[in-house]
Amino acid sequence: MEQTLDGEGAASASSQAANPAGPANLANAASPAGAADAASPASASSQAANPATPASEPGTSPQVAGAPGAQRPVRVLVADDQDLVRSGFRMILSSYDGIEVVGEARDGDQAVQLAERLRPDVVLMDIRMPRVNGIDATRAIRSNAVLADVQVLILTTFDLDEYVYDALSAGAGGFLLKDAEPDEIASAVRVVAAGEALIEPSITRRLIETFVAARPGVPAGDAARGIDQLTDREREILTLVARGLNNDQIGERLFISPATVKTHLARIMAKLDAHDRAQLVVRAYESGLVKPGVM
Repeated sequence: MEQTLDGEGAASASSQAANPAGPANLANAASPAGAADAASPASASSQAANPATPASEPGTSPQVAGAPGAQRPVRVLVADDQDLVRSGFRMILSSYDGIEVVGEARDGDQAVQLAERLRPDVVLMDIRMPRVNGIDATRAIRSNAVLADVQVLILTTFDLDEYVYDALSAGAGGFLLKDAEPDEIASAVRVVAAGEALIEPSITRRLIETFVAARPGVPAGDAARGIDQLTDREREILTLVARGLNNDQIGERLFISPATVKTHLARIMAKLDAHDRAQLVVRAYESGLVKPGVM
């Protein structure tokens, strides 16, 4: 059941048939905005995914507790201040099996409140919104222990955007261009729901190098916090992560198994207070462990 915070009465059961192969422009894909925001009682369903069980494949749907092998839909909250954009994403995502849009928010404050109420798997978060922007909303969600299983996927117009860098630093699991193809949008939601970072390594390096180089004023102590607690092996793995290598590639480089790499990454994240791979890359650059332009 789709929800917002600013309507009255029960939500209307409007049809949401979008053609996933249709145009990527969300405004063109959207229906009139008037049907977007009727409120309904909060769903009583609980967050069923077990946070202690890592997803075995990127893009797989969360598992239903007590039903081994069974899958439930990926539950998505869409946050954008433009009605047409929200409606477009809702129509596109609702046309895919295994994805359910459970709510919409017009600003970051509503996004945080609905995340607390609905416990979606993914918040599709616009950056530029009134009252509370997407960066502050992302930080509020990712720092809330109750919302530890809620992932954030940032919506942006340009891939090289300073605000995207800030959002990744705040804990977003990746970013998605607003004019992405429908299949890319659905795939991105599934990947982030599975706990994987959704950023191409080349784009990650280009994005972070651009803005780390432009921000020499990051306090050294803050940026390096936790780096001195890493073992030599952990520093080595963090460096390779920042250079864009995946777990298999790191394992091959260091002659260890991908499972061992994953164990090291969990320890590194704990020491650096990082929520995901994207934040690890930010920490590596800001601390000076990896230098912009140096491979």
